[in-house]
Amino acid sequence: MVTGRLSRAMVVARRGMVATGHPLASAAGLRILTAGGNAVDAAVAIAGVLGVAQPMMSGLGADTFMLVYRASERKLYAVNGSGVAPYAATTGWFAKHGHRTMPLRGMLAVSVPGAVDAMVTALERWGSGRFPLGHLLDAAIGYADEGVPLAPKVAFWVRQSAEVIAQFPSTAKVFMPQGTLPRAGDVVVMKDLARSLRAVAAGGREVFYRGDLAKQLAAYIQAQGGLLTEREFAEHRSEVYEPIATTYRGHTVCTTAPPSQGVIVLEMLNIMEGYSPEQLRWGTADAVHLIAEAKKLAFADRLAYLGDPRFIDNPLDTLLSKDYAARRRGALDPRHAQAEVPAGPLAEKVGDTTYFCVADAQGNLVSYITSLSASFGCGEIVAGTGILLNNRAGRGFVLDERHPNCIGPGKRTMHTLMPFMALRDGVPYLAWGTPGGDGQPQWNTQVFTNIVDGGLAVQEAIERPRWFSFPGTDPATLSAAAELRMEAGFPVETAATLTARGHAIREMGEMESGGGSQAILIEDGVLYGGSDSRVDGCAIGY
Repeated sequence: MVTGRLSRAMVVARRGMVATGHPLASAAGLRILTAGGNAVDAAVAIAGVLGVAQPMMSGLGADTFMLVYRASERKLYAVNGSGVAPYAATTGWFAKHGHRTMPLRGMLAVSVPGAVDAMVTALERWGSGRFPLGHLLDAAIGYADEGVPLAPKVAFWVRQSAEVIAQFPSTAKVFMPQGTLPRAGDVVVMKDLARSLRAVAAGGREVFYRGDLAKQLAAYIQAQGGLLTEREFAEHRSEVYEPIATTYRGHTVCTTAPPSQGVIVLEMLNIMEGYSPEQLRWGTADAVHLIAEAKKLAFADRLAYLGDPRFIDNPLDTLLSKDYAARRRGALDPRHAQAEVPAGPLAEKVGDTTYFCVADAQGNLVSYITSLSASFGCGEIVAGTGILLNNRAGRGFVLDERHPNCIGPGKRTMHTLMPFMALRDGVPYLAWGTPGGDGQPQWNTQVFTNIVDGGLAVQEAIERPRWFSFPGTDPATLSAAAELRMEAGFPVETAATLTARGHAIREMGEMESGGGSQAILIEDGVLYGGSDSRVDGCAIGY
């Protein structure tokens, strides 16, 4: 059994809290809070630093989704900062050029990066007004210009991507300048990225989407065989809207709407609500089995029904209803694992990432996730800019015209990105999230149920061993045999019982582990911060 000993302490504070996947980013956010900035100001500074300190995960070429609670309005907003596929991207074009599946790397895998516009949109709408964008990006610019020492797990992830880095000369120039990969503690200098960050600091969204940077990015993409043009950049806008939500044992659980696939967690919670908290207690075979089987049902529905809402009529009213959850619960076998799960019938159809959270003294709260998709995104730095572009189109779309997530001109792919916030009596109680592709809905659900059903403190809820039901929704893995991948630390009898129920168990390796959760829990005016020891980061409060 797990002893309950934690690798790090939960952080407790009153005035402000940040929890991020990198200590330099946490420090940057805290500096903004203590200087009088609010949670959104701090979030922008954190996002900037993470794009330099964890360059394989996020940055100017990434996409972003966020939830922002505005205390003065007692209102929660959602932001979709994801971009579209090229207007020339059709299934016919890819077939004509010999592609049977979407390219995973290179410039054909890129969608318009929405991170910069999301950052500016949040700052304009909900920032304190004390700090311009340039000031908030100062720390990121300094680390890029002077160099940032690689944290241990960042160095590991860089070395894991050796083949991708070596494939593209513009990327190898930065991460293999002497022909060898850097190790933990080695300082990586990114002068070109520093210049691009300075340009964004001075010119904001205009320079990135319609100015010199946009022209440079589009020209390079086309020169390397990609399809994005200046038009797609110029027309990009973030969307601000009311989050989608469900209820779970007295909590209102909120997340971002499609093309984010946060709806998976909401459907899972609706199914799980039919079981007692004792059945869902961490470490028991019932808890792992029931949540894993609920996951399979929700993933099947996501694959069958969801896509870009501007192109696909997403049946969210049905998928998030308690009646539908009861029907899906009836399809769950409580004693045996199901290898294949069909989507639920609709009675009527009308129709590799970084996560962090920030709370401030005024009661504002931000839940923020940003990503290049796969580690190192498309793999190729745009020469002269230092910017790694995402591979969201290549990793997310399929070429099957019958599928709701088929690529199309100006279409946004479904996203693994999902930030979360839970409210009690209309006031934020918990902000949390994790990186990890299709692990996100599974690990987010496990952390949440550890707190709500298991009564665990936030740091312990994060550190408890986790499992991952494979495959998920990634087109590259859907044909793989089903597995239940478990971190070390579960009771021996749990694994034995799960095997008897038909689960194919495999133990996760140390560096394969389950995500990098960050969380802030608020109770009686006190902030409780938790940060995952699976990544390099930390929670800091004041």
